[in-house]
Formats: sequence, structure tokens, C-alpha cells
Amino acid sequence: MGKTAWQVPLYVSVAWILMVGYQMFTESAVKSIINFINVFCPFVGEWLISRIGMMVFVSAFAWVFVLSSVIPSVILGKERSVLIQFFVCLTLTFLAFIALDFLSAQGGHVINYMLSFATLLENPFVALAYLSMPYIIMLVIDIQTRRRNKKEKELEGVTNAYLKDAAAAEQKQPRFRNYQQCGKLRGP
Repeated sequence: MGKTAWQVPLYVSVAWILMVGYQMFTESAVKSIINFINVFCPFVGEWLISRIGMMVFVSAFAWVFVLSSVIPSVILGKERSVLIQFFVCLTLTFLAFIALDFLSAQGGHVINYMLSFATLLENPFVALAYLSMPYIIMLVIDIQTRRRNKKEKELEGVTNAYLKDAAAAEQKQPRFRNYQQCGKLRGP
């Protein structure tokens, strides 16, 4: 219980910051990458400019997907109901929208300060790294899950082989030893 008491607020806070940040910075990062591509390949750049809304949506969806998959599983564990996971994800999404509205209502000073970090995303390599983060996280989680499952299967295989060998050895050996054969008792 003690570990969960500090983990849940930490994970919810990280998820909230990432959701709000991604909503604020995704479009800037996508535009930066498109402008970089447009310099070297104008045809592709123009095609991407006409589809910028779709690119922003896919990039934002990637973060929402990662956060809605990882955070509830960390908070709720492996044994979670779909309904509870839905409410956790809905709460995270709702908090992200409220945060943006709250920051906008504060006269825009806080939001303008936060948006000043978007100048970092004018570098296309930083923007690419920023937009790649959810995909990297998904890849790392997938690799770790596969490794853990492989280790569990190997351990299960070793355990089953041991139990099979032990059962075979037990069948070869009589259950009760005749004390006379062992020399412990000498009969008449």
C-alpha cells in the first residue's frame, strides 16, 4: 500500500503533464518537421502541409494511446476491469482539457510562458525526437513484455521438466522400503 500511495499521484501527474504538453506542442513539432522536409523535397512538403491536421491527430493519438495503456495498468495492476480503466483514461483526458482552459483563463501569461518552450521544437531533430517519444515508449514496453513472457515460459518449462523427472524417479523407487533389505531390521 505504501508504494502505491506515492506511485499513483506521481503517474497521474506525469500523465497530466504529458497530455497537456502534447496538446500544446504537437502542432509546432509537426510544422517544424514539415518545413524541414519542404526544403529538401518541396513536393512531399506540400503534400504533408495539406495533411497537417491528420499528422497532428496521429501524433497526439500516439501519446493518448500510450498514456491510456500504461498509466491505468500501473495504477490498477494487471487485474483491472475495462470500466475502471475507461474512467481512469476519461479522468486523465478531462484533466488535460481543464488544465488548458485554466491556463488560458489565467490571462494567457502561464500559457505564453509554456509556449515559449515551443521554440525548442523549431529544430527539426528535436521535434522529431519529441514526436518519436510515444513510439519509443511503446517499443520499449513491448520488448520488456516479450522478455518477461519469455523468461516466465522458460521458468515454467524448467519447472515442468523438473517435476516430470521427479515423478519418473519416484515411480522407479518403491514408496516403502523393506527394512530387511536395508539391513535395519533382521528378521528371524
